[in-house]
Amino acid sequence: MKRKPSGLTVVFVPDEGGESRSLRFSPRGLRISIVLGVTALVLGAVMFVSWWYFALNTARSWSLQAQVDSLQAERVQVMVLADELARVEAEYERIRLLFGPSEGPVAHDLWLPPSGLPTSGSASLGPETEDYLPTSWPLTQSGFITQPMIAQDAGDHPGLDIAIASDSYIRAAGGGRVLRTGEDPLYGRFVVLEHGDGYQTVYAHASLILVERGQSVRRQEVIALTGSTGQSTAPHLHFEILLDGLPVDPLSMVEQPN
Repeated sequence: MKRKPSGLTVVFVPDEGGESRSLRFSPRGLRISIVLGVTALVLGAVMFVSWWYFALNTARSWSLQAQVDSLQAERVQVMVLADELARVEAEYERIRLLFGPSEGPVAHDLWLPPSGLPTSGSASLGPETEDYLPTSWPLTQSGFITQPMIAQDAGDHPGLDIAIASDSYIRAAGGGRVLRTGEDPLYGRFVVLEHGDGYQTVYAHASLILVERGQSVRRQEVIALTGSTGQSTAPHLHFEILLDGLPVDPLSMVEQPN
């Protein structure tokens, strides 16, 4: 390659011999070539930066779109939860009104036990016993049945769960004798009555027991107060009727008051 003061000459010589070729740039052509080269480099750099900028913005746009989709999904979930909350609040209000203090008088057929725990005794059980069959509603109010009896191999529930305010009267569903009282992790404080002819009744989750084992009771006598002891999430009475040790649907023998 030879360089002249007046320009630039580039000589191409083949490796295996042959005629060499030369390319001469005049000063003006050299300046134009340099300008064009620099311009091409600048344009290439601008195009690369622009491509990188647009690629970055595209990725950011996709990320923002994903966030928008996620927020829309969360908004739908919030709306569903709001509807469910409104439904639960309405149900709670209905039950709260149900649990409110009764304005009417205590049932006229309520029989309160004497003050203090009575002495143990026995009762003759059988058809001759007055009103021995457990056919009376076990509360002074109708309450609200939250769980009926379920008699299946899985998920058995051998009686009724009746939602009722704490410290409401629990009454004997029929005349008989107190077979057992006590407290366990599942039923909390409970009373078991024996009525005769194989009938027994169970009253569970009480806050206070008012009778003792062996005591004779009359139909609708108050034997306990309702509560939420044992495995319970709210005040209620668990009521069972057993015939020869097997559960009987209480609603087949007692009628819930209106």
